[in-house]
Amino acid sequence: MKQVMHSSQLQAALDFSMAAERNPRTMQPSALCTSTEFDRLIECRMDRISIEERSRQMSLVRSKDTKPELFVRKLLFSMKFRYRLHAKDLPGKPDLVFRSQKKAIFVHGCFWHRHAGCSKATTPSSRTEYWLPKFARTLERDQENLEKLHTMGWQALVVWECELKNMDALAARLRAFLND
Repeated sequence: MKQVMHSSQLQAALDFSMAAERNPRTMQPSALCTSTEFDRLIECRMDRISIEERSRQMSLVRSKDTKPELFVRKLLFSMKFRYRLHAKDLPGKPDLVFRSQKKAIFVHGCFWHRHAGCSKATTPSSRTEYWLPKFARTLERDQENLEKLHTMGWQALVVWECELKNMDALAARLRAFLND
């Protein structure tokens, strides 16, 4: 059964961590909290906002129906293309699926999917030991999904969030992909 820490216990653990050595990994956890909770407390201590606020913010990050995805969907619909959404039977659950043509479109956010050369693909300065492996795994998974789709005989297109600024160029790219 998981132990829950009260605010006084959190403060005591934080005071303990402040008074101990500089390297939090070499400290023994306080008797007031479990080792996992202590590690989480130490890792999040460098953040500018509270653990609860960070959790709330991260819970708002959506995987479906994002603004960039809705923009691409409306554009395609206005161009008279019809599609299915988030096919669970295809690798990576593409955002838009054209089954009769065996074509799929992924709408990727530049930050999360690390668009090369894009100003939005920044790396947070805090907790890089957390972010770098997370981004690396996302890139691996994206590549694996594209390869799996290709071996299944599907064509895939990746639309980047920053490409939405030029609607004419995006419309031409989508039309070329779907009419090919």
